[in-house]
Amino acid sequence: MNTTHIEAREAMVERLRRRGYVDDDRVAEALRSVPRHEFVPEGQRSNAYADRPLSIGSDQTVSAPHMVGMMTELLDPALDDRVLEVGTGCGYHAAVTAETVPEGHVYSVEYDDDLAAEAQARLARLGYGDRVSVRVGDGREGWDAHAPFDGAYLTCAVPSVPDAVLNQVAVGGRIVAPVGETHQELVRLEKHDAETVERSEHGGVRFVRIRG
Repeated sequence: MNTTHIEAREAMVERLRRRGYVDDDRVAEALRSVPRHEFVPEGQRSNAYADRPLSIGSDQTVSAPHMVGMMTELLDPALDDRVLEVGTGCGYHAAVTAETVPEGHVYSVEYDDDLAAEAQARLARLGYGDRVSVRVGDGREGWDAHAPFDGAYLTCAVPSVPDAVLNQVAVGGRIVAPVGETHQELVRLEKHDAETVERSEHGGVRFVRIRG
């Protein structure tokens, strides 16, 4: 095990905690546990623990660690939650979420065939194969076969949260997503019942747009 990577990861988490991005101990431990350098191309690995997004190819990026931490805290999953992810990318965010739901499961939908295959193989190699499932498809449609979900999040920007995703989340669940076109806002939706959804906004963000 590379102690340099472990030390870099620990330092990254401590920075995020000092700056107020991560308060929840569970989320901090998840970020400590996931080897981000394994999820980025070799040419990017020297920057793996910098707090910034990195290119993963196919005109896609992996979010900055502080954003992954913030979104995970806003989702606030229970240990046994079933979570829908729209936009697998390299699989890093799914792995962090999986660490917070050790008795649950992450179901991730990725539009790009190559990214999906690479992420699935990577997640299996790193020990997440039985906790994260990946399929190729249009994330706007969610993953109805495994609904209802306790929570959902999107790693790509949408004009509004897709109806299918909202409908597939159970009452009492949360959805976290970057919403907007010219200006994007990180939004959390809390589903109180079939007709009542409470929206809160958590700052401006900049994500790649959903494809398809």
